[in-house]
Amino acid sequence: MGDKKFGAGLLDLLFPRECGGCGRTGTLWCRECAELMRDHPVQLSPRVDPGVPVWALGRYDGPGRRSVIEMKERGRRDLSTPLGIAVAGALATLERWGELGTGIRDPIVLVPAPTRARAARSRGGDPVRRVAESVREKRETGSAVARPIRVCPILRMTRGVRDSVGLSAADRVTNVNGRVSLDTTAITSMAQDCDIVVLDDVLTTGATAAESVRALSLSGIRTTLVLVLAGA
Repeated sequence: MGDKKFGAGLLDLLFPRECGGCGRTGTLWCRECAELMRDHPVQLSPRVDPGVPVWALGRYDGPGRRSVIEMKERGRRDLSTPLGIAVAGALATLERWGELGTGIRDPIVLVPAPTRARAARSRGGDPVRRVAESVREKRETGSAVARPIRVCPILRMTRGVRDSVGLSAADRVTNVNGRVSLDTTAITSMAQDCDIVVLDDVLTTGATAAESVRALSLSGIRTTLVLVLAGA
């Protein structure tokens, strides 16, 4: 045990831990950022309307913005846990507000928004899926969300989708139009009474959310709402 503590201390000296939300050294996720991310979710009005309510943990600034960048661009896998806690809290709040059903036995199914295969490979996997799995794990160990949580990663980006960074709003719509598909072999336990929540990191125009909802609808799956970590 002493060797492990010594090794961890040495790593902290060589590579000081930084809060994923504000950059403060000495902690992976500080109390202030946890409180900010635990605030009430905000409803968004995206330019491309997916036809279902869209909610965000907060705006794309402060710890919301930094944590997404750290997670996606700098490989901060450890942030999936605090962000999962924040998502679980938002789901509990949305339950209380009546935005989600209240059937204790009916699960909430988190469907991670699709990502480009190349982007997922470069990041060592899909960060949004890791956050969703963290929400499920928190529920199993006792979280504020009373209902079972399931993760169903069935959405796929087809070939030809470009990185959306730098694209105009119109180009973002064209970029994903008709390029989100469903892996029907991966659909499991999506009962009629389930609440289906599409989970994504950032919503800019709403194009990806709208295509995700459309793809699910074409397979007869009704999306309850979209929840994102941050709304631009």
